[in-house]
Formats: sequence, structure tokens, C-alpha cells
Amino acid sequence: MLRKTAAALAGSVTALALLATGCGGSGQDASSTAKKTGKVTFWSFVKGSDEVAAAFNRSHPDIEVTFESVPSNQEYYSKLTNAVKAGTAPDVAVVEYPNLPEFATQGKIEDLSDTLGPLVKDRFPGAARQLVELGGRTWGVPRDAAPLTLMYRKDFFARHKIDVPTTWDAYRNMAEKVKKADPDARGGVLYTDNPGLLSAFAWQAGGQWFATGKDAWKATLDDGPSKKVARYWGDLARKDLVRSLSSLDPFWTSVQKGGTVAYVCASWCAGAQQATVPDQKGKWAVAPVPTWDGEPASAMYGGSSFVIPKGSDNSGAAAEFIKWITTDPQGMKAWVSSGTSSLFPADPSLVPVTKAAFGTDYYGGQDVYAVSAASYKAIRHDWTWGPAMGTTNTALVDELPEVADGKASLPAVLTQAERTTVTHMRQRGMKVTAP
Repeated sequence: MLRKTAAALAGSVTALALLATGCGGSGQDASSTAKKTGKVTFWSFVKGSDEVAAAFNRSHPDIEVTFESVPSNQEYYSKLTNAVKAGTAPDVAVVEYPNLPEFATQGKIEDLSDTLGPLVKDRFPGAARQLVELGGRTWGVPRDAAPLTLMYRKDFFARHKIDVPTTWDAYRNMAEKVKKADPDARGGVLYTDNPGLLSAFAWQAGGQWFATGKDAWKATLDDGPSKKVARYWGDLARKDLVRSLSSLDPFWTSVQKGGTVAYVCASWCAGAQQATVPDQKGKWAVAPVPTWDGEPASAMYGGSSFVIPKGSDNSGAAAEFIKWITTDPQGMKAWVSSGTSSLFPADPSLVPVTKAAFGTDYYGGQDVYAVSAASYKAIRHDWTWGPAMGTTNTALVDELPEVADGKASLPAVLTQAERTTVTHMRQRGMKVTAP
């Protein structure tokens, strides 16, 4: 049983592939014969989680879900890790896709292969499955997808006769024209404290930062496609063709003031844009993300799954709750019932639910979900997040401000982040191969 090996996994982290060949057990923790009644504790920082728990309770009298709001970002993952160690973990928790491998390799979450694995295989496309099926086993159930899209001020583009770019070469031309048309405006953003978009660009270009072999991880943050992406965005930043910003707050301020008139984001940005800058209704549109060769290609920027942490007191009922909030139309409706969310379900069959709730007024009648749906289908199926993304992201964030200031090259930042990550993984007992 996986539960019997938890201490060994926590004490000496193994390569993810080993979880499929003996160290991980048979996946019987959350047994399909476990009771599906009783109390469930639910931890989440995702907006709308309280409404979702309440809606579930109204429709499932035999299960009582208690929702507990938790902080986001690394503070949350530290809290969840400590709870697992202390034996006080919740029954259901949210884990973003980049963080899932670390929780799986360290034995902090239940193997869901036998309980929810068939559901994942049946309801979710490969773009989502590849993020929760690790080492041949299922560790989480996808909630949302976050396919890349291009947001742009259609009134600005029309006024200055700027074409919407379909390739990255054309995107550079667009950025140059935006700056020429308005010296205070920019056609893109390079975040200096969040490497998520950079990793999405590498993913879209065909980069493969991490992979698993028979008994070892492979780490190549500076592979060919990733270096190409880094050179491109580093050059845009160096030439001041995109705006270098430290967080979302100054970003939205720049959008509000007309300082950012185009940017690459993901499906969730449509709702965030509408909620944050409501007075620009009718001025924005959504387009497919540019690609290197003009052919459809995409990746994810964000997204989350739900897991059953190690030590759950009621894994059977927890599995029923996860199933409902990720694949049931009423569960998906509950997610978007309280605001302007443009949540794109990882289960494509549920897109009509969220699409109907979002509406089209802000974007002048445009069906933004159609753009996201095409992007979802174009996501590359060869991406794996690493087992120490906290370390990887920190290494990147430490140097991104230097790129914005012209003091460091972005390709060199990727190389250094790879070295830091590999060193950390080996210190934690993992086998790692790297160029």
C-alpha cells in the first residue's frame, strides 16, 4: 500500500518514475470500496470555492463539506506540507499543475489511479491528463485549463492601422508600431516576479524543461526551443518594446491608463480584464496566441487540480466531492455563479456551462471561448512540470529583474536556473541527468 511507504518517500525523495514501479504501491489508498458519506474538509484559495462547497452540500445530504480558505502561493503549499506531516491534512485540497509533481514524489498526496483515474482518462484530453498522470499513475483531477490567448485593444489597433499578429515575427513588428504610435504604450509585458508566462512560451515553442526516464529525471531548461524564446523576449525587453513589471497590480494599472494595449495571457484573463477594467468595455478583443511558424501551437499559463492529501480521514467522500466539482455541470456552474469568471473547464464537455455564465458584452459580442477552445486543442502534449518547481521559479525570479535592467541575458538565466534546480534535486536524493 502507498500509505505504508509514505515515510520512506518523505524521507528520501525518489524519481517520479519509481512511483510506478513499486515504491508507490498499488494505488489502493482511496479505495473504491471506501464509504462515500460523512464529513469532508476542503482547502482552497480559488475564487468561488465557498459557493461550490455550499452547492455540493445542498445536493448531497450524505456528505458534509467544510470549506476553509487558505492563502495562495508558496505560503499555502508550506501550510499543506506541514499539515500532512502533522496528520492534520484536509480531505481535499487544490494543487496547481506545476506543484503537483513535487507533492507526488514526496508522498504527500494519495494515488487516485483506481478511484478517479478512469474518470480522468474518460473526461479529459491529453493536454490536461499529462499534468496529473505522473509516473503512470493519477495524482489529481484537473479543474481548469489555461490555454494561451492574445488580448488586444481593437480600437487602438484600428486607429493606428496595426494588424493583429499571428506569428512571433509579426508580434515584434506590432510591438514596434505600438511604441511608435504612442511612446507611452507597449504591446506586451515581461513579468519580473512571475516566470509562469516564460515557461508557457517555452512549452509552446516545443521546449521540454523536465522529463522522466526509467529511474531518473531529466532537466533541460535551456534546450533549443527555450533558448529561442529567451533570446526573443530578452531582446524585446532590452529594446523596451514590452513593459517590464513586477506584479499584476502595476500591470492592471498600465492597462487602465492605456500603457499596455496588447498582452499574452490565458483564458482566465478575459474575466480578470472585465472585472478589473470594466470601463474599457467594447475596446478589447481576444485572438489566438502568435506562433513561430504560423501553425496552431499553444500551452497553459496557470490551471489547477484537486487532490486527496495523505492522511485524509474520508477519502471515499472526498473522491465524490472532487468528481462533482470537476466534471458535473452543476458543480462547474457553481464555480462561475458569483462573478465574471472566464473559467475554461479542463473537461471540454462543460465549456457550454461557463460560456453561458460569462456572456459576450464586454468583448463586443465576440465568443472568447471559441478562441480558448482552439488554443486548448493546440496545446502540446509533451510537457512535464519538474518535482522542485518552487526552487526553479525562485531561481528564475531572482534574475528576471536583471534581464529587465539589461544586466543579464535571459538565455543565461535559464541555464543558471537549471543548474540550481539540478543541484537541489540531487540534494534531495533524486537521480537527475542534465547536459
